[in-house]
Amino acid sequence: MTEGSSNLSHIDESGNARMVNVGSKGVTDRVAVARCELHMLQPTIDLIQSGGFDKGDVLGVARVAGIMAGKRTSELIPLCHPLNIDQITIDFEDLSD
Repeated sequence: MTEGSSNLSHIDESGNARMVNVGSKGVTDRVAVARCELHMLQPTIDLIQSGGFDKGDVLGVARVAGIMAGKRTSELIPLCHPLNIDQITIDFEDLSD
């Protein structure tokens, strides 16, 4: 690769970020998977699992926040074009032993 050239579609010849033209691109099925791992003290995990927080269901609020973030993908990820989203699924798994 020579200086000033790029194989990245969102970088121009001068190395500047740019939005690419997707006007003629056909509709395709896409799947995206995101993962997050949180580490907490066991008493915090116990409170979440028992529903012991005064402000409500922690996992329920986290699920709604995740859905809201998924719907705003093009606003949160730089240079991401708006996409139609058909489904968002948020799952939680307790990995503590």
